[in-house]
Amino acid sequence: MEIFLTIIYVIICLGLVATVLLQSGKSAGLSGSIAGGAETFFGKKKGIDEKLAKYTEFLAVGFLAMSIVMMIFLK
Repeated sequence: MEIFLTIIYVIICLGLVATVLLQSGKSAGLSGSIAGGAETFFGKKKGIDEKLAKYTEFLAVGFLAMSIVMMIFLK
């Protein structure tokens, strides 16, 4: 049971890291605030960024749940 939980936990961790790294970064500085505001205003954030954000949410919840499960069962 311990090995199975550890394998699932590692897969969730790697998936979470991958989805966070694949998301487009937020622009910093004055030019980023001007261009970023225009992109948000005109609705440019569509497609893969929305899917990656949703996958990141699911994986983050899975990571939290697996952390609690492993803490309880592997105590």
